[in-house]
Amino acid sequence: MTETPTTEALPTDFPAVRPSGCPFDPATGYAALRGHQRIAKVATPVGVDAWVFSRYDEVRKVLADPRLSSRVAPSTHVVPGADLEREVESGSILQSDGERHAYLRRLLTSEFTVKRVQALRPRIQELVEEHIDALLAHEGPVDLVQAFALPIPSLVICELLGVPYADRAEFQERSAVLVSVDKPEDEVMRVNEELGEYMAGLVQRKQAVREDDLLSRLITRSEEQEQPLTIEELVSIGITLLIAGHETTANMIALSTLALLRTPEQLDALRDDPALAKPAIEELLRYLSVVQFGVFRQVMEDIPFGDETIQAGDYLIAALSSGNRDERAFPDPDQLDLTRKASAHLAFGFGPHQCLGQQLAGVELYEVYTRLYRRIPTLRLAIPFEDVEFKDNTLVYGVKALPVTWDR
Repeated sequence: MTETPTTEALPTDFPAVRPSGCPFDPATGYAALRGHQRIAKVATPVGVDAWVFSRYDEVRKVLADPRLSSRVAPSTHVVPGADLEREVESGSILQSDGERHAYLRRLLTSEFTVKRVQALRPRIQELVEEHIDALLAHEGPVDLVQAFALPIPSLVICELLGVPYADRAEFQERSAVLVSVDKPEDEVMRVNEELGEYMAGLVQRKQAVREDDLLSRLITRSEEQEQPLTIEELVSIGITLLIAGHETTANMIALSTLALLRTPEQLDALRDDPALAKPAIEELLRYLSVVQFGVFRQVMEDIPFGDETIQAGDYLIAALSSGNRDERAFPDPDQLDLTRKASAHLAFGFGPHQCLGQQLAGVELYEVYTRLYRRIPTLRLAIPFEDVEFKDNTLVYGVKALPVTWDR
């Protein structure tokens, strides 16, 4: 990368397309932006211009800046026709700021501590082994997304929340609509309403009969603190956790498997040395950055930045995938290196809204990485790599399907 690329190489619209033939790399233009002016004002699909922050240190800085508001949903900028003035749902942990956000986060933090997540490990191990057994029972090629990557985190989040897994097809189909950026507005509204009605019914049952699940404990904990959550607030929290709890991890399992199959020397090293699994998780999260369009924020006070002033009312995008490929933070960043110390990556965001479920995701990925490739050492693509379809139109990047096979 040169430090002074031509201005023609800089992005003017968002999101830019990924480089041809390099589906694991972020959108073109980021490298030029990092080396040139660091930020740029771009047109977004939602209909407003926004400042894109591209460098690692600066992405971290803006995500921790209290002068930014999360009142706009973190991915609104890539949804054409979205209402930027829409009233924030009560209980939205993604779109709340200040003390209200801090309160909601405190209520949830104890559910995702290292201790609590480690207690889930035996069950996660059991689920991974059961699904590998089911894979091995297949006689022909199998779609790793539907048979393995999607059901494991779906089962985990269902059991954690107290959502009947029998309803999984319903919520998986609806969440797929809600994370898409090109579905008709009326379909999104209908699905959102249906999912809200489903979650409201579940919350009311938990209010009547408390069980050993996250929603029940959340209800009790808020009552004990004399700030009981309303049904609307519990519905918002439940939907957020249900979608985030399976979409990101499911896509990471499938996409990282494909990335490893494309770098067999890295896969061999991981298979031969289980101790490599922990750094591998961090490196794959950095390398793939599945929250592909970054994080959207609104500026509440003027912020000086170099020769520019980002004015109150402006919007900005913290480009996580660009920060994760910043040469200043990660030498040779476009290479997948499982020995790299990449734990400071931005895949889970940064600042007060950093992903609550990162410990859980880490355990799920660890159990997959230490078991799947060892038990099926000849795992390989069942179709040409060029025929794999990628999710370019969803908030969470991944593959639509991953047909695989192995020696039997």
